[in-house]
Amino acid sequence: MTERVLVLAVDIDNDLYRKTRITGPVIGRSANLKAATKLVFADPQDSDGNTMFEAVRKYDELKKMDYAVGIATITGAEKEGYVADAELSRQLDRVLDTFKADSCVLVTDGASDNRVLPILKTRIKVNSVDILRMKQAEEFENTYFTILEKLKEPHYARIVFGIPAILLLLFAISYYLNFGWQLPVAIIGIYLIIKGFGLEDALMSSFQGFGFSVRRASFVLYISSMLFFVISIILGYGYYAHTLATTSNPITLAAAAIEGFLLIFPISLVLYFIGRIMDLENRHMRFRAISQGSYVGYIIIGLALLYTAAAWFIGQLYFWEFLVLSAAAIMLGYLVSYISLVLKKRAISKADLKDKNVINDIGAYIGKITNVDTKSGVMMIKTDYGRVIKFDIDRITSVSDRVIVR
Repeated sequence: MTERVLVLAVDIDNDLYRKTRITGPVIGRSANLKAATKLVFADPQDSDGNTMFEAVRKYDELKKMDYAVGIATITGAEKEGYVADAELSRQLDRVLDTFKADSCVLVTDGASDNRVLPILKTRIKVNSVDILRMKQAEEFENTYFTILEKLKEPHYARIVFGIPAILLLLFAISYYLNFGWQLPVAIIGIYLIIKGFGLEDALMSSFQGFGFSVRRASFVLYISSMLFFVISIILGYGYYAHTLATTSNPITLAAAAIEGFLLIFPISLVLYFIGRIMDLENRHMRFRAISQGSYVGYIIIGLALLYTAAAWFIGQLYFWEFLVLSAAAIMLGYLVSYISLVLKKRAISKADLKDKNVINDIGAYIGKITNVDTKSGVMMIKTDYGRVIKFDIDRITSVSDRVIVR
């Protein structure tokens, strides 16, 4: 038959690499058979190996029906979420560049199809979803051993063992340094805020882009940023200890510690963001680089406000001086926002965005750009259902053969 069909297996948590050191995508019948065999030998209880065998079986079945058929396995990342979805999108694009398929048969164990299907449907027609059901015993003993096997995996081990261990260590250090229980509780609170508001993926993505590589010019900036950060902590503690000799007021002590910490901490942030901007420019991600520049301005202004508030509370500034500096900070914030928008409009005016496909940052298709109004800072996107929606150009993070928005 003339239709070209791709049989696709998905290992969203990348067990294939962790247990066999085979990297995705795995393309071709022979490569998939070898990889599946190696994975099953490494861990006979892993469903991903059986999923790959099922994909090979489906490939042979379609081959006998005279389809022009290809087979591939794509892998995500150990930490599921944005990182895994982005890696699946990247590998899927590579597979489709290698095998020009008209349609796809997704083979899955049922655990990842809800995440993979939206990404898959933006790139190729999905004719069938083959869900592989593993036979599981229902006795309590098997549940017990399943839990033990899961605890061997790094992701679950970090949650069950790692977090309690960190908490115990924090309490021990706090007790030794005579800081009381407040410091560990504050750190726990910060972690829960990050987890509760879904900031974990964004922070991990930011740290992964930190770029500790001597091959990149930003390496020196990142190292310098860390040194200034450590010095800031030392200064904060020094101001705290100095003020402790004159007062025991906890609010005054906190204000003194904040003032000391913020004395040179902005330098650390500026160095870090300059390194990030350099890395983004080298990767031709101009829009995200402009956003990073905006973040620098907003954060520095916010820290300046916090510094002046601490100085006023301690008595180093008059109240009218604090009000004047606050008004100046607000005006600077507006100026930073205006400059950022102007730079983005200028970059957009140089890029031909009309008729480009728009996807979000996890690879889901949104629509096609029909018009861009740089004066009002919006672009019109037409979806597959014929609906026209407006997007602020400030949401653009990357422009290439397609536009990526957050």
